[in-house]
Amino acid sequence: MEIKITTEFIKLQQALKFAGLVNMGSDAKAFILDEKVKVNGEVCTIRGKKLRAGDSFEFDGKRVTVT
Repeated sequence: MEIKITTEFIKLQQALKFAGLVNMGSDAKAFILDEKVKVNGEVCTIRGKKLRAGDSFEFDGKRVTVT
């Protein structure tokens, strides 16, 4: 799956919502803090992590690439 951004970056919490993997930002925050999200293959607990084109994240068995 891919999400296309038109800005320099998107924050991880927003990317999870934008990709439709969570319904609310509070859900994203909880999953990130519970170490259930990976960024570029590594567990990430920083919900404000900036993702740029070429980065990818994984959650709930789904992998999303930022383009």
